[in-house]
Amino acid sequence: MKAVLAVALDLFREASSRRWFLALGIGITLLLAIAGLTLRIDVVDGALSATRLFGKVLHSDIRSVDVALRPVFRAAAYVIFYGGLAFGVLACADFAPSLLAPGRIEHLLALPVQRWQLLTGTFFGVLALSLVGAIYGAGGFTLLLAIKTGVWTLRPILAALIAGVTFAAIYGGMLVAALFARSAALSAATGGFLFLAGIVAGYRERLDSFFEPGIGRAAFQAVTLVLPRVSTLADASADLAASAPVDLSALGSELFGLAVFGLAALAFGIWRFESQDF
Repeated sequence: MKAVLAVALDLFREASSRRWFLALGIGITLLLAIAGLTLRIDVVDGALSATRLFGKVLHSDIRSVDVALRPVFRAAAYVIFYGGLAFGVLACADFAPSLLAPGRIEHLLALPVQRWQLLTGTFFGVLALSLVGAIYGAGGFTLLLAIKTGVWTLRPILAALIAGVTFAAIYGGMLVAALFARSAALSAATGGFLFLAGIVAGYRERLDSFFEPGIGRAAFQAVTLVLPRVSTLADASADLAASAPVDLSALGSELFGLAVFGLAALAFGIWRFESQDF
């Protein structure tokens, strides 16, 4: 495990040398600053009296602040979830191809590190990077609302954590794609496909009625059965953030399925990596 951790830490150093953390921090901080400067929430004795965005009044009816903020937390959860996944697909697409770049991979294989440790360390290092960005954005937004309204909750951060688990399944596919072709574009395309297909898979019960009974519907059901259900997890994270009822057993089952998908992709990638010559 020490070798896996060392590889993951080396990926953090690579991200730092690329100014990855700097770009991520600046981007998220700018969005939080814009939200903080343009959003004004008037709270009187625990009740929300008015909400203004860019100076325009959005709501003027008096409501309990914790109830009034539930739609805000729901919307924030969707933004954090889908925005975090989209950013992760684009920002992390180059890590695996750069690991396999000629010259670097030969140097790494000459070190006392096994191939499966290299790939596993890269996998978990990228997941850690994505979680850092998601938690920073979610935590900053939660802190901003807490300062403005006095409502302290960690529920929006749950959306970031669920997005991190979801990204594990998506990045597993991106990693496998990079092992077949050292291309950041192909890796990003694979991640984008799993992202969009996962949204469709989450609504498979509603969408299969659009297919005529037969081979087409059976094929659609078979393909979407094994894909990570991204939209289902997005809806669950929004419900958690908005304090809505959530079936925790179903949520746990979905998270377990995502973890299995990601680890299965990692195992297939290790098999592919072990059989390659460099």
